[in-house]
Amino acid sequence: MNLLTALGTAIFALASPNPARVERNVTYAPHARGQLDVYIPRRPAARRPIALFIYGGSWQSGEKAMYAFVGRALAARGIVTVVADYRVYPQVTYPEFLQDNAQAAAFTKQHAREWGADPARFFLIGHSAGAYNVAMLALDKRWLAAVGMDPKRDLAGVIGLAGPYDFLPLRDETLKIIFGPPETRPATQPIAYASADAPPLFLAAGAGDKVVDPGNTTRLAAAVAAKGGQVEAHLYPDVGHVGVVIALSPLFRAKAPVLDQMLTFIDISPAETSANTAARSANGVASSAPAQGAYAS
Repeated sequence: MNLLTALGTAIFALASPNPARVERNVTYAPHARGQLDVYIPRRPAARRPIALFIYGGSWQSGEKAMYAFVGRALAARGIVTVVADYRVYPQVTYPEFLQDNAQAAAFTKQHAREWGADPARFFLIGHSAGAYNVAMLALDKRWLAAVGMDPKRDLAGVIGLAGPYDFLPLRDETLKIIFGPPETRPATQPIAYASADAPPLFLAAGAGDKVVDPGNTTRLAAAVAAKGGQVEAHLYPDVGHVGVVIALSPLFRAKAPVLDQMLTFIDISPAETSANTAARSANGVASSAPAQGAYAS
């Protein structure tokens, strides 16, 4: 972990209260990165939702410890939250990271009651590459079917933050290796699996994202809606790629209503949440300049 990451992690930790009991390094798969952390709200409640959070990192990096602030933020609002590590390049390429995520999803649902949650209220949440991963689990049934799950039956909903869902042609040489030869790449795109037969989707991005084109969010939302699926999309003005996830942290929550809108999607009642946060500016879908990052399209 570099100095910037360590500093950021410390800031998030200081800014977040300690509303959760944490079970660390729970093994879900027999490899070094097959572990997860569980953030369990301290306040008892019936039928708590449970969420598996998948982080990003261009399918090349990431550590669950960096996203403790997500676990704390959601646990403070009554959601049992699981943050999982998974294998990334160069150890694996597509689709093995999806297979790891599917294993983590099956493990999470199987153990939900042990952590005080209702497995019928199971959500997937992902940021950046992690948003791609959860979208693929939701839309391409193969990956969850391999672990005995069905997206429509077993997921209450899926939340994607700043995700790449429709990002061909690839420009980055490493991504070309990760996603295989050109002739098979169309089958790696979540938008190819847009369907009415999918769990409800909440897709959000920063309108100022220069890493992943926000058009990925609006295009996937439009494709799912055109098929008759249940989807909502939000673009936040003046918010960038990282901003959409750090808006979950108390330090940056005033930048965009990401957390409150996620809670509405998850259907958290006021009695399940902590005190209301400060008022925020109105949100709307905004246009943005073309992104210049690896996922621009």
